[in-house]
Amino acid sequence: MEKIPTIFERDGRFHVVDRPRADCAWVFDGEGVATEKLDGTNVRLTVRCGAIVRVEKRRNPNREQKARGIVDGWYVDAGPEDKWIMAAADGTDVSAWPDGEHSCEAIGPRVQGNPLGLDKHVCLPFNLSAPVYADVPRDFAGLRAFLATVDSVYSPGNLAEGLVFHHSDGRRAKIKRKDFGP
Repeated sequence: MEKIPTIFERDGRFHVVDRPRADCAWVFDGEGVATEKLDGTNVRLTVRCGAIVRVEKRRNPNREQKARGIVDGWYVDAGPEDKWIMAAADGTDVSAWPDGEHSCEAIGPRVQGNPLGLDKHVCLPFNLSAPVYADVPRDFAGLRAFLATVDSVYSPGNLAEGLVFHHSDGRRAKIKRKDFGP
């Protein structure tokens, strides 16, 4: 699982600065579609014949692993201790999903403080139902202003966490409201 790059360079306080990352130039060229970045927990559901047959959670490398050069996360099986992930999987209708592995965001009342104010737990697959935004600005000032006020497509009345840009060739890039700092 490859880490999604942030579209701007960062300063010493880890806030973005008005300097686009070279590997994200395609975003500033107007390529790709902007989808809502949901604030939850990254999971992967394996579906067969309209049923979930495996639930996995993302693991990120610890400090020692990073020091050895391991930078990308991976998935491990979720278990009984992951009750909110399991509740999100149980609350997700996968009957129309194609067979395969689907990376998702698990969201709901007991996940990440529930910034979207949801009443139930659910998993949203990135490849099937990521909420899309049209006419998103593609510059520093425009994105800062847009993210300061944009409602979640998935949960109107609540601010969106950020955006993930998806290129047709599979590349992705992101920006979060909090990346801009106070």
